[in-house]
Amino acid sequence: MASAIVGGLLKQGMTPEQFEVVEPFEEQRRKLLQQFGLQAQATAGPALLDVNLVVWAVKPQMFKEAAQQAMGHIREALHLSIAAGVRSASIARWLETDRIVRAMPNTPALVGKGMTALFARTAASDADRATIESVITTTGTFIWLANEEHLDAVTAISGSGPAYVFYFMEAMMEAGRDMGLSPEHARQLAVGTFSGSSALAMASDEAPATLRAQVTSKGGTTYAAIASLETDQVKTLFKQAMHAAHRRARELGDEFGD
Repeated sequence: MASAIVGGLLKQGMTPEQFEVVEPFEEQRRKLLQQFGLQAQATAGPALLDVNLVVWAVKPQMFKEAAQQAMGHIREALHLSIAAGVRSASIARWLETDRIVRAMPNTPALVGKGMTALFARTAASDADRATIESVITTTGTFIWLANEEHLDAVTAISGSGPAYVFYFMEAMMEAGRDMGLSPEHARQLAVGTFSGSSALAMASDEAPATLRAQVTSKGGTTYAAIASLETDQVKTLFKQAMHAAHRRARELGDEFGD
């Protein structure tokens, strides 16, 4: 996700020299230099004192330690966290500031098609929100949430959502190969169907259930497939899976926010 944000900002006209990047792993520092021309530092230091916006693209279990290392250099900055599950109250306590926005993006941001949900603490001003929007729009679209707890639901729906889509793509491609299609044709058909169906849903005022009904003639091939899915309670099981992701998102906040 950090790469998606960096790439988007570079496309908007920022230069590598305008970034201050902290990356503790040498291999990742080499990749940042090769891919973006960014000179990353191994540890947080005085170079961060002039930074206006800090993007926290860290694993939840590493957030507290990273915050403690950087805190003395970034108290005046606006903070954007894309760490799953870590609540803004914990971040505020670690950084000793309330100018915090939490974001839950997803991986289509890598191609400018991301869906991001945002939550701002009350200390974040309208100008702060505008700054965050200017960053996030380089990766796709966004929505603002009034309730931070809803970010856990967003994590389960859209944050983890690309994996669900790829999972069903896998199944369609495997079925296509089982039916004699070449791997490349099966891939083109599966990916193209998801892409086209998403575009249709975006362009239509109809609910997905209505769009589905429009291509499901009773007694036809689509009807046979949907009837099989309903018999096996695939929708129920799929919803259970998203509830499991929701529970895990809340657990992350409990585990790593103290």
